[in-house]
Amino acid sequence: MTRIALDVSNLKRNWFTIVSLVSKDFKLKYRRSILGVLWSVLNPLLMMCVLAAVFSNILKFGGEIENFPMYLILGNVLFSLMADSTSSAMTSILDSAPLIKKIRISKVIFPLEKVIFQLVNFAISLIAVVVVMLFFRIPPTVNLLALPLLLVFMSLFCAGLGMLLASLAVFFRDVCHLWGVIITAWTYATPLFYPVAMLPDWMQAAEAFNPMYHYVSYFRNIAMNNLLPGLQEQLVCFVMAILTFVVVFIVFKVTEKKFILYV
Repeated sequence: MTRIALDVSNLKRNWFTIVSLVSKDFKLKYRRSILGVLWSVLNPLLMMCVLAAVFSNILKFGGEIENFPMYLILGNVLFSLMADSTSSAMTSILDSAPLIKKIRISKVIFPLEKVIFQLVNFAISLIAVVVVMLFFRIPPTVNLLALPLLLVFMSLFCAGLGMLLASLAVFFRDVCHLWGVIITAWTYATPLFYPVAMLPDWMQAAEAFNPMYHYVSYFRNIAMNNLLPGLQEQLVCFVMAILTFVVVFIVFKVTEKKFILYV
């Protein structure tokens, strides 16, 4: 734990580097784009429209869920936060190989910066959520004050998963190809666009071990169901996040000394 505390202290000293990398990623992401950062709002809105059209009119899921478009966009933006942050964190060490070879720098900065960058994108995409709430006249509730706590859980979970993938990708490039398949399977395994009640009993029981099911349900409960997750659910979300982060952080620090040999 002392080693973790020291590394956290180093991260504070390297905050300027993280901010600079986030700024660089923003410039690269929206370079030569007419609408620029507005795409962070338009993408979830357009995806919601497509999914609502498909699953309401073709697969007939919409009638089983109240405020189905809101249900869709909440699940989509939160799952995208995880998918985008872990996918970009996975290649962060490899992409930064020229810098790592030239100067001595804390390697953990790179996957964490990708998570922070996607958190900023997520914050912008919340504008799309507000637009949908206004359009369907879904009143905000005091339970939305729990959103920062959910984002802490998500940040820890995504950072832990991102560091794991970044470390694996250095030694096994196949991980970069495999992760896309896993994300696709994870998308369908999480009730993002269908009701969990339609799953057979054994699959509903299996969702208890799916972290994204808990985080997406948490988001929907505070944003549209006027429910604040109970203490047990809060504890489940916290344990999944903190265990992922701490265990992977230790593994990352043990293996990072060998990165220079493989990048």
